[in-house]
Amino acid sequence: QVQLVESGGGLVQAGGSLRLSCAASGSIFSGNTMDWYRQVSGKQRELVAVISSGGSTNYADSVKGRFTISRDNAKSTVYLQMNSLKPEDTAVYYCHVIVRYMNYWGKGTLVTVSS
Repeated sequence: QVQLVESGGGLVQAGGSLRLSCAASGSIFSGNTMDWYRQVSGKQRELVAVISSGGSTNYADSVKGRFTISRDNAKSTVYLQMNSLKPEDTAVYYCHVIVRYMNYWGKGTLVTVSS
């Protein structure tokens, strides 16, 4: 039904930037809120950023002013621009959507920030 594929993760030094992408197999972006989460091994998954179908956004306090979520409905893709990265941003990042009461998750992309 719905497939989400993240890309763009990698290794970066503190203060650097990365841009994550999440491509959807369907046209869910026109009518669904999309989220980015992150998870450190052994820790609870954390909500990082949210974007509505109309483009309204919300962010976790820890990333406000540094991360920007955006979407391109024509390309069925959501992005997470991450600037001024810190070692504590190191995690596996997942995109997420709820469609007809079901949760859909990407497989995740690893972001590692060295000090």
